[in-house]
Amino acid sequence: MAKTESTFKNMVLSLTLISLGASASLGFVYELTKEPIALSALNKKLNAIREVVPEFNNNPDEEMFRLATGEGDSLDIFPAKKDGEIVGYAVNTYTNKGFSGYINLIAGFKPDGTIINISVLQQKETPGLGTKMADPGFKDQFIDKNPSEFQLKVRKDGGPVDAITAATISSRAFCDAVQRAYNTLEKGGLK
Repeated sequence: MAKTESTFKNMVLSLTLISLGASASLGFVYELTKEPIALSALNKKLNAIREVVPEFNNNPDEEMFRLATGEGDSLDIFPAKKDGEIVGYAVNTYTNKGFSGYINLIAGFKPDGTIINISVLQQKETPGLGTKMADPGFKDQFIDKNPSEFQLKVRKDGGPVDAITAATISSRAFCDAVQRAYNTLEKGGLK
């Protein structure tokens, strides 16, 4: 069998065929995994909602609405209802003030604004330091506190919140995200 000559035309043809094969494979894998990934994200969100509001019998994801923060963006609000009556709101909130940037939380509030619970959805803080924001030792100090009376500031800034040791920036960012959620609910007139 004769050896194919290495010409520019042959190289372009080979690279084109390889690229087409790789892109077809990538597209196939994307289509195959798109639905399971979306379902996993929905389940993670619903589990976080269940964690931060009292027992409910509606589908908060179907009744989700958005409220403007007053800062040029909006937050997703998930109303939790028991037999048609509001028992709480789960607010998907965030801040960009973390030590490593973006932090995403779901904060649960009673209709009067009292914090029920908070769940950390996404963060990239320093392992062993800022990541402790998800630990009950830190986030439980917010439970049953109403931000209208409870200042969401760390002690270093004159507030009552015990910051995570060596992670004051992460603690401030956590407070900022919860404050953003509360302020948005208040501006929306929900009670």
